[in-house]
Amino acid sequence: MPSEHSRAAPIAALETRLGYQFTDPGLLERALTHSSVGDGAKKVSDNERLEFIGDRVLGLLAAERLAELYPLSSEGDLAPRLNALVSRKTCAVVGRLMGLGPALRLSPAETKAGGRDKDSILAGGCEAVMAALYQEGGLPAARAVFLSLWAEPIADLGLPRPLDPKTQLQEWAQGAGKALPSYTVTDRKGPDHAPMFTVEARVDGLEPIKAQGRSRQDAEKAAAQALLLREGAA
Repeated sequence: MPSEHSRAAPIAALETRLGYQFTDPGLLERALTHSSVGDGAKKVSDNERLEFIGDRVLGLLAAERLAELYPLSSEGDLAPRLNALVSRKTCAVVGRLMGLGPALRLSPAETKAGGRDKDSILAGGCEAVMAALYQEGGLPAARAVFLSLWAEPIADLGLPRPLDPKTQLQEWAQGAGKALPSYTVTDRKGPDHAPMFTVEARVDGLEPIKAQGRSRQDAEKAAAQALLLREGAA
């Protein structure tokens, strides 16, 4: 296992895996510093506060991604899957994907005790690194890493991805031997920065239906969903 004097290469490898190079090396160093360092008279800034922030950042990113992937799933369906994505177990798995262990700053005693491969330490370090990414690069930087390194845990959730309502309506109409659905904007209200669109969805042989949305696309999806629900096809 690497000593505290041979962490430069693992830290560089970590940044490569993240696809992000910190402009503030001190911030990354704090994210990698376990509370075992500096026991006794010498106090060292460790990563516990960053862990706290990182847990919240991950919660937001996981909720955002799940809502995007599964727009028709209920909160009850999504909540346990969110918990799985931000769990200590998953964060430890991602920490290993990052190559976090060799880059961590641990006390000699913790290093000797195998701390670089402990789930609890890897999970905390993973959360701290996500917080550091958020603090320096904002949500875009943290989101890019999340989408990359959490892709496999998300795929392992076992949820079949629901079809977009417009795709569902198209497949349902084709299955019924009908022409493709059509969408017409019938109204647009509100200022340019906050418009409200009304769209009418039509399928041959059926009564058209209207719905609203903050964009034309959202209104089309809402109209497709409303038609599917009315016809008992959702």
